[in-house]
Amino acid sequence: MLGVFLDRDTADNGDLDLSALEAVLPDWKYYGMSPPDTVAARIKGAAVVVSNKVRLDETLLRQAGDLRLICVAATGTNNVDLDAATRLGIKVCNVRAYATPSVVQHVFALLLALSTRLLDYHRAVRAGRWQQSPYFCLFDYPVGEVAGKRLGVVGYGELGRGIAAVAKAFGMQVLIAQRPGGKSVAGRLPLHELLPQVDVLSLHCPLNAHTRGLIGERELAQMKPEAILINTARGGIVDERALVKALREGRLGGAGIDVLSEEPPVHGNPLLEADIPNLIVTPHVAWASRESRQRLIDAVAENIRAYFNESPQNLVT
Repeated sequence: MLGVFLDRDTADNGDLDLSALEAVLPDWKYYGMSPPDTVAARIKGAAVVVSNKVRLDETLLRQAGDLRLICVAATGTNNVDLDAATRLGIKVCNVRAYATPSVVQHVFALLLALSTRLLDYHRAVRAGRWQQSPYFCLFDYPVGEVAGKRLGVVGYGELGRGIAAVAKAFGMQVLIAQRPGGKSVAGRLPLHELLPQVDVLSLHCPLNAHTRGLIGERELAQMKPEAILINTARGGIVDERALVKALREGRLGGAGIDVLSEEPPVHGNPLLEADIPNLIVTPHVAWASRESRQRLIDAVAENIRAYFNESPQNLVT
């Protein structure tokens, strides 16, 4: 029985143990990446296909006559035509909650670096400005504390709850936004009421019709001018040009961004311009600790094992 991993390089940098996968199927074919014109041939004869981002549409699924299970090596399943899979009797499962420690760590790395102006002070030392100081330290950039500040969380699922728990350990007060497009929940605030109150806004919601462009010019204007925005969710949730304008005009204190509207940003992006103050951009690595990626691989293997033991788990179809 054949298993095919179509884009192993999106999860494994050569540093992971794949023995759990090897234990659940006798035969595997691994591909670092799979361009669209190679996918049909590569999944032919496979009973199980693992894909992180490779698109699997109805045409491909119909051609894969032996395919029984698709394991998405991620939580989001928008790369698979789920309706077609259902019609064809192909089960699809995903992986959940594997990256929480990594994402939480990254969010606070961004927040603390921005609050302490860590990169600015690092550059100042490298430029020789400390060496030229008339006294023992530099006060060139204002350093703020997160203790006592208010953190607003948009998206209070697994990741949002993880962020909230650590925020409380730092002495922060946590405010939770109502789910965009969802029903009102007691104890949660509509976004327009939450934004003026928070010192930090952290996004953890999916990208969908209700959240695309959720944080735009109007929403940024509602935030405190010293507030910090953290986005480790999806790039399309934030209007990138509006964010650049707010930072340049001093209407926002800083931003930590791990996701862009196009990834990789081969056509450029306004957030990558060099003169934007107090902005940190990282290349979609909040989830990517080695431990997180190992949990992902092990969970994919467990999904396969559960399916063939007739107790499927994490099914989305």
